[in-house]
Amino acid sequence: MSDWTYTVSVRSLCEFTAKRGDLDRRFTPSATALEGQAGQLAVLVRRSPGYETELPLEGLYGALRVRGRADGYEADVNRLEEIKTIRGPVEAIPENRRALHWAQLQTYGALIVADRGLAELELALVYVDADTQNETVLRETATAAALQAGFEARCRAFEAWAAQEAGHRAARDAALSTLPFPLGELRPGQRLLAEAVYRAAANGRCLLAQAPTGIGKTLGTLYPLLRAMPAQALDKIGYMTCKGTGRIMALDALNSVREASPALRPTADAPQGALRVLTLVAKEQACEHPDKACHGDACPLASGFYDRLPRARAEAVQQAWLDPTAQRRIALAHGICPYYLGQELLRWADVVVGDVHHAFDPHGQLFGLAQAQGWKLALAVDEAHNLVERARAMYSATLSLDGIRSAETRAPQALRAPLRRLARELAELARAQPDDYRAFDGDLPEALAEALQFVGMTLGEHFQAHPLETGPLMQFYFEVLALLRVLDKFGPHSLCDLQRSAVAVQPAAPANLSLLDEPEADLDVLLSIRNIVPGFFLKPRFEALHSVTLFSATLEPADYQRDLLGLPEDSAWIDVPAPFPPEHLSVRVARLSTRYAHRDASLDALVDVLAAQFGEHPGNYLAFFSSFDYLDKAAARLARRHPELPQWSQARAMGDAARRAFLDRFVPQGRGIGFAVLGGAFAEGVDLPGTRLIGAFIATLGLPPVSPVQEQLRARLDAMFGADHGYADLVPGLQKVVQAAGRVLRSVDDRGWVWLMDQRYLRPEVRALLPAWWQL
Repeated sequence: MSDWTYTVSVRSLCEFTAKRGDLDRRFTPSATALEGQAGQLAVLVRRSPGYETELPLEGLYGALRVRGRADGYEADVNRLEEIKTIRGPVEAIPENRRALHWAQLQTYGALIVADRGLAELELALVYVDADTQNETVLRETATAAALQAGFEARCRAFEAWAAQEAGHRAARDAALSTLPFPLGELRPGQRLLAEAVYRAAANGRCLLAQAPTGIGKTLGTLYPLLRAMPAQALDKIGYMTCKGTGRIMALDALNSVREASPALRPTADAPQGALRVLTLVAKEQACEHPDKACHGDACPLASGFYDRLPRARAEAVQQAWLDPTAQRRIALAHGICPYYLGQELLRWADVVVGDVHHAFDPHGQLFGLAQAQGWKLALAVDEAHNLVERARAMYSATLSLDGIRSAETRAPQALRAPLRRLARELAELARAQPDDYRAFDGDLPEALAEALQFVGMTLGEHFQAHPLETGPLMQFYFEVLALLRVLDKFGPHSLCDLQRSAVAVQPAAPANLSLLDEPEADLDVLLSIRNIVPGFFLKPRFEALHSVTLFSATLEPADYQRDLLGLPEDSAWIDVPAPFPPEHLSVRVARLSTRYAHRDASLDALVDVLAAQFGEHPGNYLAFFSSFDYLDKAAARLARRHPELPQWSQARAMGDAARRAFLDRFVPQGRGIGFAVLGGAFAEGVDLPGTRLIGAFIATLGLPPVSPVQEQLRARLDAMFGADHGYADLVPGLQKVVQAAGRVLRSVDDRGWVWLMDQRYLRPEVRALLPAWWQL
């Protein structure tokens, strides 16, 4: 009797043992989940009344338990079916993918003949066209003995890996069950946070945790989740960040955990350690050949990818600490793509650190795999006050008239007529509206929607017939698909609008090559589907995950996050007290106006406050403004009225080196004022402890500028949640303010000043959204 057991899905078993050949990421239009369900239903209605669907099957091989659900079995003809909904001809399916489909079907076949005592079985691989719902069926008949032999061969190929993974899981859980806190003792506020995170994981709930800077939020969330892994049988922890700096802090925290526990550290006997940490990065950051397409005919690191993957995978799990550098080193040593090695390692990592899109984007790989594999996944989301805006962008899409023109000039003759039709419909709609901006009461007008659908269909057919083609036309097709995708789920949670703007008329190209000689050539139009309440899309994700902790220094009011993100009604809330004595931060209000109409008149008073504070308490300060224009005016006025005061400013386009140079001016015991834009690169995620920064001036409430789009957003949110919430402007604006002010005190020993440069900060509705411990 084995001393270990391991459960694996049919899909995972076959992907591990049957995937061979090239990596091929060439675009081929694929069926959506809804189209897949429609394909399954189309097959079902054509089968006999006794047709069985979603058959749960299970089999044992030694200590290996193999589970799955077969698509359909028709007892009348003794046929087992695997149904795949596709777009395009069956011949276009890569051979290695088709081999994988057969392996899955044959594995299900082995399980059902064993379960029902069948001597043989007909196997049918059924490909259903998503558009026509026509079937292409590939058949073979196999004996029970042949199916069992194939099943056992796949199990033998996986058995050693399964034993290794079972051992790893046991060692990981044993180490985490006695995991010491790496810093000896938790700080008081950090302990409150850690206890709340542990309870949320233990009870399978979501948690909103507002916790100020200085308590150690990163360790305060990761440590309790690691301790919860064994008790709650968690498969993975995902630490998702909204900013790149959060990923660095997470890795530092995880490294400190690893160093503090002998059971987690790599040793000669266990070189991989007991905890696998994987960092996910964007494809653009990991790609070795950005000028090449992702398939074996173009990129050497895609050629034979799945043939060389097993050795790379084996080395990677021994490495265990899989940051981007380690992934690149291992991948290149085995001649495969670093980015896609990282995607494969998702299946075998314990902690995954990456951007929030991996969990919340429609195509998020971490969430998608968790659902497919049935993982118990707990998430921690850092700087979660950014999640509303990040998620809005994930479920929004745009298309411009200029983009259609550009696509038409690159398109073959057969595609130009549909593109011209789309351009004309869009242009005519824009010309018919009296103002430059228009928001539609509901969905797109029917004629425009039909033209858009037709372009999507014809481009899809084009790329099915030309699978090797890449370039700008394909990028345009992706824009069309994105717009169609969000349009398909359009509702009160989103806004459909049209923005018209004039453009310079370019010299007309030949009529058969360009739209520039058409009547609409003197304008551009931007068609947008703007998501306003991402909770419509995120709610099912929160419900599917084991637990989620959203944490930030600025999450109030809790209802804002619950309403807009679609959190479960039983989500917990904690507001961790600040570790700073209130007297360490002096918060003052300057009684002046920073409203747009008053800015020029109040500039002298504003810069005099800066100079007076600097004269009384010399040191390094940050001054935040609502725009670069306002920043430039204030900097110029300060230089004129107080030329002796050192200053430096954020520029409109700053690369990494320029940003570092800006921050390098903040030296200990330094003196000067850095001018920056609220909500920009220096307003959050910047750590300038001690005397590197002793104060901040915030010359704005962070309110978005008045615009037709902003008014529509306000109206939609008021209609959904009631008026006077401030959800459209005041709440997100003051979150930016509090984030910027949080740059001042970074440890319990720091002291500093925050100047709120507007008399509106004295209003009750504004003060209610500021930290309670601030003494105004």
